[in-house]
Amino acid sequence: MGSTGVRIAIDAMGGDHAPAEIVAGAIRAREELGVKVLLVGDPQQIEASLPPKTNMAEVEIVPAEDAIAMDEEPLNAVRRKRKASINVAMDLVKQQQADAVFSAGHSGAAMASALLRLGRLPGIDRPAIGTVFPTIKAGKQVLILDVGANVDCRPKFLEQFAVMGSAYSKYVLGTDEPQVGLLNIGEEDTKGNEVVLRAHQLLRENSQISFKGNAEGRDVLSGDFDVIVCDGFVGNILLKFAEAVGGVILQILREELPQGLHGQIGTAILKPNLKRIKQRMDHAEHGGALLLGVDGVCLIGHGSSQAPSVFNAVRMAKEAVDNQVLQRLRSQYEALQRDSD
Repeated sequence: MGSTGVRIAIDAMGGDHAPAEIVAGAIRAREELGVKVLLVGDPQQIEASLPPKTNMAEVEIVPAEDAIAMDEEPLNAVRRKRKASINVAMDLVKQQQADAVFSAGHSGAAMASALLRLGRLPGIDRPAIGTVFPTIKAGKQVLILDVGANVDCRPKFLEQFAVMGSAYSKYVLGTDEPQVGLLNIGEEDTKGNEVVLRAHQLLRENSQISFKGNAEGRDVLSGDFDVIVCDGFVGNILLKFAEAVGGVILQILREELPQGLHGQIGTAILKPNLKRIKQRMDHAEHGGALLLGVDGVCLIGHGSSQAPSVFNAVRMAKEAVDNQVLQRLRSQYEALQRDSD
């Protein structure tokens, strides 16, 4: 496949399985998606991880002197280690040598680096991490944000999350008119704490989105909402709980279905169906979460990301670039800022 011209800077040193799995996923993305990958990190370790006969015409190794460990305080580490791999990768986007960046390393460091180097989009106070969940409706996904960037939120932050989430759902996920929900303890307008009550009012009055109302926990995977907003404290708990439940269900299926002769026969027959179940439930199939609100396309992956997750994250980054999400978001935010002035 010929190159599309999309260039993805990849923090090859970030993550539990770096650089081997990060490099493997990046090379697969190069071969199947036609993107150019810029692998940032220790050249010696990256070269040792490259598969034999790699076509170096579309793979570039960008040296970085350091990496940020998971136990480091993110902001201080980003400022102190100027030549860390995540900083070098962000600089490539800032200098327009790359169109997007992906890291499976320290998520706090990735966000801090993005804020310091790329900056926020006009009209945005706080960037948010958005991730896609499967729903009970086949082929339909729901975007949840924020899932970890902002522990405490003001009502206007939640309103901004809704605007950016709607734009992403429309232009990348292909939703005609994204239905937005506000995560709450009840569907009634009078439920929730002071922040949520005020956010509900702002969302209802915002003409840029289609606000459907409050979404309870049981509604998250119902398919009735396309975008659900919440603060990062609640969102991160929701994300990790959902991942754990998905893993438990898959493990139960692996253990219980092959039991006995009938189970073994049934499992063989259902193998294609089971594969599709895994694809719908496994977080690795979604690759990463988009950091929305910064002036650049930035994907943050799980620390445990392996090659399939990296591949899917690069695919998401490519889709965001191809659909000009950054430009569309910028115009949406500028309109939101004008409305609020």
